[in-house]
Amino acid sequence: MFTVLCRANEEQEARLGLAIAKKHCRLATNRNRLKRVVRESFRRHKTELSGLDIVVLNKPAAAQTNNEQLFKCLEKHWRNCQNAAVGEVGKH
Repeated sequence: MFTVLCRANEEQEARLGLAIAKKHCRLATNRNRLKRVVRESFRRHKTELSGLDIVVLNKPAAAQTNNEQLFKCLEKHWRNCQNAAVGEVGKH
């Protein structure tokens, strides 16, 4: 339902960027709902994601999905970002 891009940053705090496309979600109310869900999920996992810059892009399926499923999907993405960050640290 989302594409999540992450990269290590020079700060100790996680940062979030949103690119919720009108092309994939026509109604403003649905775009706003997606942004609220992503921000809330990010807020809950912010400490685990410290040191990362994250950008979330929506896919067409996200507009028709309920909030509970969106939260589950985002949790998997946050976990993948954490694993990618640990892998980057291990490489250096």
